[in-house]
Amino acid sequence: MNTEATKIKPRKSLLAALMSLCLPGLGQLYNGRINKACWFFLSFTFFSVPAFVISILYLPAEWMVNALTVTLFMCGFIWIYGALDAFVEAMHNKQYMPQAWQGAGVYLLVLVAMALIILPQMAAYMRTKLVEPYRIPSASMEPTLVAGDFIFADKRYNCASCKHEVQHGDVVVFTFPNNRNVNYIKRVIGLPGDRVQIRGEIVKVNGDTISAVTSQQNGLDVVQEKSGNKSWVVIWKKVKSSPQPVYDITVPQGQVFVLGDNRNESNDSRFFDTVPLSDVKARARQIWMSYNKKLGGLRMDRAGKVIQ
Repeated sequence: MNTEATKIKPRKSLLAALMSLCLPGLGQLYNGRINKACWFFLSFTFFSVPAFVISILYLPAEWMVNALTVTLFMCGFIWIYGALDAFVEAMHNKQYMPQAWQGAGVYLLVLVAMALIILPQMAAYMRTKLVEPYRIPSASMEPTLVAGDFIFADKRYNCASCKHEVQHGDVVVFTFPNNRNVNYIKRVIGLPGDRVQIRGEIVKVNGDTISAVTSQQNGLDVVQEKSGNKSWVVIWKKVKSSPQPVYDITVPQGQVFVLGDNRNESNDSRFFDTVPLSDVKARARQIWMSYNKKLGGLRMDRAGKVIQ
């Protein structure tokens, strides 16, 4: 008996392609192409997580949508090309003699390590330390954010090792004080030690009025507010002339005072009091998609909009 002949195990094209569809590079490993398999693993890993982070946090804001589109395309391209490459190469490996390490156990170990450990851990690190996506469910932050907006929030914020501290005018994601399983998003109006006064539509911080220009649109008062070099627009429902309630508070140390931009439709610090700085989790950065069936479905005009 020819022992060499018994060692020959032709590579199965369909199996190689299916393995690469499970994980790019796995089919190349099955074909004995270790170097090529590593490049597929590394390329797919890069475009699966790090490239997303770079597109969102480190490129100019106006590039974000196109960069994410390219990143998604590259993920898909690597996936499909890897399967086709594995399929074609297996077709030419009719006289293939497997190495000692080539077996189901090794392939399964690589698949588990990549798909269940390495990639999930990288994604978890991204979400907890760098950037996290959120969906806006209500109109409390209109006109800045509308129900159905999908945003990215910067997690490199408000922590001991972070460069970005909480500032006036920041739109932040925080833990809702009355239900710690719920996240809220509002705008920071007062920092620790600030005196915040609200009379009608006029908001003052430390005696300075931050409300500037007022106009009327569709039964709403549109108010321009400004703090430092930041400015934003808020809306109030028009009310009949009558004595306006006065809100006056000095923000305690370690707390922030937050308001929704849609002032008559927002549950904020006027109702649930100030928010501990330790509960501020991220700063809203940019809209990446917006979909609301009641507002016309997919709204591509909002994609890429920087949150001021």
